[in-house]
Amino acid sequence: MRTTPKTPDVRVPRLVGLMAVDARETARARGLLLAAPDRPDFQRAVVDYVVRQYPQPGAEVPVDSMVYVWFDFAEGEGGGGVREPRVPRPPTGGLQRELGEPGDAFETIGR
Repeated sequence: MRTTPKTPDVRVPRLVGLMAVDARETARARGLLLAAPDRPDFQRAVVDYVVRQYPQPGAEVPVDSMVYVWFDFAEGEGGGGVREPRVPRPPTGGLQRELGEPGDAFETIGR
């Protein structure tokens, strides 16, 4: 009985947060192929940041597998959203309550 050698598996690296050029290099170093469905000019992209990837980081896949990355959030995903106004508002005063009113700078040095 003849057995075929098993294809070695590699772990998918975390590509989210990397620039396009770094994501390509990281995938290539692991023996993986990279594709970007939302970017037809992916091979020329340099400073765009990866926001999603499939398969997820840590998944074991055969060498020469395709990893998909996206540079834009899909409808209704991600993004920071609107953070202001914050409710409830922070208390007023802050440093003004703890520090005295500024005076003449030379007056405090001479003491």
